[in-house]
Amino acid sequence: MSDLALVGIVLVSHSGDVAESVAALARGLAGGGELAPVAAAGGTTDGRLGTSPELIAEAARRVDRGAGVAVLADLGSAVLTVQMMLAEGDELPTPTRLVDAPLVEGAVAALVTASAGADLEAVSAAAAEAYTFRKT
Repeated sequence: MSDLALVGIVLVSHSGDVAESVAALARGLAGGGELAPVAAAGGTTDGRLGTSPELIAEAARRVDRGAGVAVLADLGSAVLTVQMMLAEGDELPTPTRLVDAPLVEGAVAALVTASAGADLEAVSAAAAEAYTFRKT
């Protein structure tokens, strides 16, 4: 891996399988070359459906390369968990941003943009822009 500090991406889902699958899909679709770090934080620490601040914090630490961490979440309580962690301010690397984006499309857009060396603002904007991709 190069010395370039890339934005890290954390995918938060109520399901560990969903988070891991979305991460694998994003990696597969992001193309060749060096990819930004992406980590899944799904389910609870004992493998049930839910969200875990511990798993989210661990994933954020794993992907933090000093350029910031973009967090995408699937449903309401996952979003609330990340918001709570950001408000407390001591569990997540600085800067960490919760991105308002669809999980799958946003993850792909975020990873492609982060892998190109974009900053946290641009990565967040690319992920959020995925809401505009119409399927009909």
